[in-house]
Amino acid sequence: MAPLSCSRITMFSLVLFVLIIGSVNAQLSTNFYSKTCPKLSSIVQRQVQSAISKEARIGASILRLFFHDCFVNGCDGSILLDDTSNFTGEKNALPNKNSVRGFDVIDNIKTAVENVCPGVVSCADILAIAATDSVAILGGPTWNVKLGRRDATTASQSDANTAIPRPTSNLNILTSMFKNVGLSTKDLVALSGAHTIGQARCTTFRVRIYNETNIDTSFASTRQSNCPKTSGSGDNNLAPLDLHTPTSFDNCYYRNLVQNKGLLHSDQQLFNGGSTNSIVSGYFNNQNSFFSDFATAMIKMGDIKPLTGSNGEIRKNCRKPN
Repeated sequence: MAPLSCSRITMFSLVLFVLIIGSVNAQLSTNFYSKTCPKLSSIVQRQVQSAISKEARIGASILRLFFHDCFVNGCDGSILLDDTSNFTGEKNALPNKNSVRGFDVIDNIKTAVENVCPGVVSCADILAIAATDSVAILGGPTWNVKLGRRDATTASQSDANTAIPRPTSNLNILTSMFKNVGLSTKDLVALSGAHTIGQARCTTFRVRIYNETNIDTSFASTRQSNCPKTSGSGDNNLAPLDLHTPTSFDNCYYRNLVQNKGLLHSDQQLFNGGSTNSIVSGYFNNQNSFFSDFATAMIKMGDIKPLTGSNGEIRKNCRKPN
């Protein structure tokens, strides 16, 4: 049986449909491919469902790909580009190297889409739909995804090094970085709830579990058992971001924060006596509120500087420009 929700509201699941009218970028629309690729939604969903059935963690990985793509010069699929002898992409930037994953799933989706609608659907849009499906399949909300993005032909490793929030960031830095891409403090807290699924490497939380004081001692001890104190030892050992329901999209993440069981320093910063405490408490008490705000924030994030019209291209292969 699937684990019960952490919400104090009794529920087994919630499917939330959110439609935002009056887009920040009017060139994106929820029916962009209705005539040119009407089966797009079902194709992507089938591929994501298949991938998650083989490995539940991959849903979190796909969602994270979308975050890391959008925060670097907009949602343009640039994170999907491979390095070559004369091209440096974003995959080996510090926040991404040996960390971001799921590229093969996006490749499989792209192949399936190309077989039905060749040259029509961008990799950037495929990633946006796949991220939404990942959330819904793992028990979270769903929403109408705005589409019409085109793919970048370039990428910026240097921008990826500076624009993606780090697990060591404090609240001021997090708030500022989200503001830089047009996202509010509420968006920050809601989108951080994505850490209700997925895992993190020992190297990203070692300092927290050994040196920080705003952490539950038993929780720290549990994490220390698989993350040695010495740097370089066990760096890639994994721990769930949400100890209780790591493969279910729910509001347990916020309960963890209230109990000082946030795995990453940046997570616990959201509930550390600052201005975001009340938002965290609200999501802990009301899963509906979290789901609604998460869906709204995801739509806003998807609006970050998309390439539309004649800008960019529709890549044939998500790993390289045409």
